Amino acid sequence: MLLTNALLPDGRTVDVEVADGLVCAVRPAGSSAPSGRLSTDLAGYLLVESLVEPHAHLDKVFTADRAANPLGTLAGAMSGYEAVLLASDAADIRRRARRALLILVGHGVTAVRTHLGCGRLLGLRAVEAFAQVREELAPFVDVQVVAHVGGPALDVPWSRHARILRDALAAGADVVGGNPFSEAAPDEAMDACLQVAVDAGRPVDLHVDETTDPSVLTLRRLAALAAQAGVPVTASHAVSLGAVAPALADEIAAEVAAAGVSVVTLPATNLHLQGRGAHPAPRGLTAIDALERAGVTVAAGGDNARDPFNPVGRLDPLETASLLVTAGHRSVDQAWRMTVPASRAVMGLPEAGPVVGRRADLLAVRAQSLGDAVALAPADRLVLRAGHVISRTTTTSSGPLHEAGLA
Repeated sequence: MLLTNALLPDGRTVDVEVADGLVCAVRPAGSSAPSGRLSTDLAGYLLVESLVEPHAHLDKVFTADRAANPLGTLAGAMSGYEAVLLASDAADIRRRARRALLILVGHGVTAVRTHLGCGRLLGLRAVEAFAQVREELAPFVDVQVVAHVGGPALDVPWSRHARILRDALAAGADVVGGNPFSEAAPDEAMDACLQVAVDAGRPVDLHVDETTDPSVLTLRRLAALAAQAGVPVTASHAVSLGAVAPALADEIAAEVAAAGVSVVTLPATNLHLQGRGAHPAPRGLTAIDALERAGVTVAAGGDNARDPFNPVGRLDPLETASLLVTAGHRSVDQAWRMTVPASRAVMGLPEAGPVVGRRADLLAVRAQSLGDAVALAPADRLVLRAGHVISRTTTTSSGPLHEAGLA
């Protein structure tokens, strides 16, 4: 394939040649002969690497109208979702997950990490139901499944409850996950999750310290365990780190960096759920500056969408990047690096984009700059995975303004 007249974020206009799933040449626009190859003119489009989503909940998506969360808190969302969880059969989970994945792909996403609940209430229903969707859409999107384990019954120790995690991995999950910080015995829960991951040689991605309470700092213990684990460890949320004194944040960030732990911040959901009733109201984000100064890989994801945890959400990483600029005080370039390249690193994906030798997972979006793309999130998008077009979205405008050439 030959992509012509594409604008790159650095301002160059180029022709990009793709073969065998890789970018094999990037030349000044107009210098590549078609030579019988399939050619697509990208004049007016910005060409970048395809988007990725490092943290989603595709078993919960599109349930906002089924579950109430009148307080707008994390506890309220968990309570409201329990009834939905018990009522959702495999067909319902598959239908909602498939719809969400198709929207993500249409927006330019070619890889997703989704947390799927498993435990005493849900069992393996979500993991097993999702397996069919993942197989069906495998030609279009890579999906990593995190077994997001809930807490045990009161009389069940974590040593026995951890069997659910092992069963979830056997059923197709790729990553060990859970909410240790919110359990009755957080240390025991964290130890059990890490042990299952180490025994299976699988990555870990835990929900950590999803609260603005500065006294909740299980991230520190996770870093200590991760230093000895020998498997990739990700801490998602880590909200309370953003509520502690700067000196302590720097100290913990250094420990996280030394342990090789990655952090994923989730601005949409954390801005919605955290800090309600507090004065002044905190932003609900982790200590991005401290973590980046320490050398931690900090990525950003969309988290929940149209469910009790976040009643809105577009399933579009460009929305996440925009929120990082507005609420995280990142520049557009910084927000892009957190949302896309850093997310690839967290997920262990190969580098992609319009660079020779990289995987030809590409997104062409109708925009005049990266800032335009992040701010306006244009609908017109062309998505390639391993050099093959998998989605094309175009819009048509009409009316007096357009007929008069004014729009």
